[in-house]
Amino acid sequence: MKGVYCCHKRYRFLGWVSVTLVLLLIGIIPLRLAIAQYQSPYPQAILTLGGGRDRERFTAQFAQTHPSLDIWVSSGSPPEVTYTIFQNANIPIQRVHLDYRAVDTVTNFTSLVADFKRHKIQHIYLITSDYHIPRAKAIATLVLGSQSITFTPISVPSNQPTESWLRILRDSIRALLWIITGHTGATLKPQLISYLSFVLRHLPFVI
Repeated sequence: MKGVYCCHKRYRFLGWVSVTLVLLLIGIIPLRLAIAQYQSPYPQAILTLGGGRDRERFTAQFAQTHPSLDIWVSSGSPPEVTYTIFQNANIPIQRVHLDYRAVDTVTNFTSLVADFKRHKIQHIYLITSDYHIPRAKAIATLVLGSQSITFTPISVPSNQPTESWLRILRDSIRALLWIITGHTGATLKPQLISYLSFVLRHLPFVI
């Protein structure tokens, strides 16, 4: 019985340590975003999140008025389709970078953040559908902000309702998990899921 109590106490302590670390990270991110905005007040690249050809068509038109910016499309349409869209808009293919590592919105950002840092990009245009913007902004704030990269969101009009706050919360938690562990939660092992659930149960703002 004593062993069970000590084990519970240990996990409770680890849970509060994790919470403290998360709160510290959240406090640092706004400062990193502000510094990135100051150092790079104008976007240096365009990032389009895959999810529909309308986003890519919009990006092609947007890129026409921003000829100096390279374009990254994360897990969008097949290459032949995407390249055709940009070619029809007279966008040089050399400006277009297609990346298919992402499997969802969280990995749209985590799979490319190292590439942006390697290219010394501190400010991007973030293009996605209007209903998707709140979730994309929440994840971008955490993932990109933690790496001192800021963003300017650009919404693509659609007829879909805004996503629920539960999806935003879920992916925000996954983004925090990536900051702490390097894992996105896309293929979490059972023990990591159990640990994350334990931490969430002990967050002071969770009922």
